Amino acid sequence: MTGNGERPGEKPVTPPASSDLSHWPAPAKLNLFLHVTGRRTDGYHELQTLFQLIDLCDTITISLREDGSIERPAGARGVPPEADLTLRAARALQQLTGTGQGAELRVHKRIPQGAGLGGGSSDAATTLLVLNELWNCRLSLDELAMLALPLGADVPVFIQGSSAWAEGIGERLTPVSLPEAWYVIIYPGVGVSTREVFQSPELTRNSPLITIRAFFQSGGRNDCEPVVRARSPEVAAALDWLANEGSAHLTGTGSCVFTARGSDELRRTRPQSLAGARAATAARAAGLKQQ
Repeated sequence: MTGNGERPGEKPVTPPASSDLSHWPAPAKLNLFLHVTGRRTDGYHELQTLFQLIDLCDTITISLREDGSIERPAGARGVPPEADLTLRAARALQQLTGTGQGAELRVHKRIPQGAGLGGGSSDAATTLLVLNELWNCRLSLDELAMLALPLGADVPVFIQGSSAWAEGIGERLTPVSLPEAWYVIIYPGVGVSTREVFQSPELTRNSPLITIRAFFQSGGRNDCEPVVRARSPEVAAALDWLANEGSAHLTGTGSCVFTARGSDELRRTRPQSLAGARAATAARAAGLKQQ
């Protein structure tokens, strides 16, 4: 599935018939770079990054309930319903708006957990966007983004629905139009704890601020990569293997690593020599469309 570049606010979600199931994509993201520029007194880190949305997607299946109950009978392996961001997002929207409607949420995972691809955050964003329409809450995208921020710093970019330059803790977004690109993404079979990476004493926290123009001229790095490489031999092996094929990068705090590829080059890239790795190829994708 390749998105058409439309933001959710530009093409309203079409509500299904009452009680019908509807299926919605929740796209993954890549951090094309990630600079940690400081640490706030509340413990959050200031950063700069460029989010690229891709067409590797989870699917959120939603059916409405008239009894006001919100349930999540199916979700990510090992994640109890009360810890699932989709359930938390739906309940936050219900509480804010006072709607008496409920929903049943089912999450079909394709995006690996703890991989730096933003799967849980995207699931939450899709849930908010869809229920905002199905429940007729009529919140704006900015209001949804504010509601979403406590769920995770990268949820707002999925609310916005397009690739974006991000600053602050990830909530200050500037939409960026990026050329269509293909990526090889390797999941090394392990997850990485974002909390542990950002609590690491060896993490660089004083990268200088750069401009969007400067990034496109000179590029950037991922300040989390040295920390993750030192702590995860699986990620280190994936980075080393992919470096033989081109420029290898960590996305977010990992564990996934990626490189940009032309469509012809994709056929020549095979991670057969990397034990336990899975590879996904994806094109640039933006927007929210019913599946």
